[in-house]
Amino acid sequence: MKAEVTGAGERRGVFRAGDRVQLSDAKGRLNTIILEAGKVHHTHHGSFPHSDLIGQPEGTVVATSDGLEFVALRPLLADFVLSMPRGATVVYPKDAGQIVQMADIYPGARVVEAGAGSGALSCSLLRAVGDGGYLLSAERRPEFATIARANVEAWFGGPHPAWDLRVGDLSEVLLGAAGPEEGSIDRVVLDMLAPWEEIAGVSRVLAPGGVLICYVATTTQLSRLIETLRAAGGFTEPAAWESMVRGWHVEGLAVRPDHRMIGHTGFLVTTRRLAPGAVAPERRRRPAPGAYDPEALEWTPEALGERVVSGRKLRRVIGQMERE
Repeated sequence: MKAEVTGAGERRGVFRAGDRVQLSDAKGRLNTIILEAGKVHHTHHGSFPHSDLIGQPEGTVVATSDGLEFVALRPLLADFVLSMPRGATVVYPKDAGQIVQMADIYPGARVVEAGAGSGALSCSLLRAVGDGGYLLSAERRPEFATIARANVEAWFGGPHPAWDLRVGDLSEVLLGAAGPEEGSIDRVVLDMLAPWEEIAGVSRVLAPGGVLICYVATTTQLSRLIETLRAAGGFTEPAAWESMVRGWHVEGLAVRPDHRMIGHTGFLVTTRRLAPGAVAPERRRRPAPGAYDPEALEWTPEALGERVVSGRKLRRVIGQMERE
């Protein structure tokens, strides 16, 4: 049976040369390889030729020369995201799934994303909008954009027809001559240090009823964003939440929560665009005036405790991806 292409990056059928394959051993350890005719995969416990997998269906069990067995499967998007080369920290699958669902990203939707980072969320958004949709991704740093493009094209097997990746500040992308028309965007996704600075541009391009969803890492960002949205007007009352994932150990009667879990990664905030001139009912409770001085805060990666990625590391990651 020949592999059937069901969409960019999604195939069914047998393994072929060029496919990305995830190998899992009896202890659950994962290793990803790209199949090449004539190549041999070496491990600490023997080796096996790639030809043992080429032409075989997914779920095949392959053994090394020393008898070590692996289950071979194509990686899921969640697997790819957690193992792909990265410059910026990726949006975890648990958050990407909620962004797609809670922002109601649908096939054919016109979506704006900032920033692209390493391309993890871009992959989920492109899969959701499909070939007939449109995703405009703005990334300030050219190095991040290079890594994002390589990762997205690696997952989808080439350029995605719905993707428009641009380097620059979101405000420049949205308000420039080549920016989206007023009210032409269905959804906006912001993953950036200071999303409140972009509310004016977002308000211009987001259609009435459209969804704005923001991903922020700290409570200070969360508070500033929500208060800015309330003060700006033109949006419904923002909703904010976070999610945590805890796995379970299940073996016979030994059923208990895992000792480790994916705790806080970030906060999500959603709101919807009101019709032109519409004013939302005033909230009954407001925070006290002067609770903070926004102008006294310095919004930098260092101040927020984020890891600063060096130019040397970005060049190394890009070089590695070009060699592959």
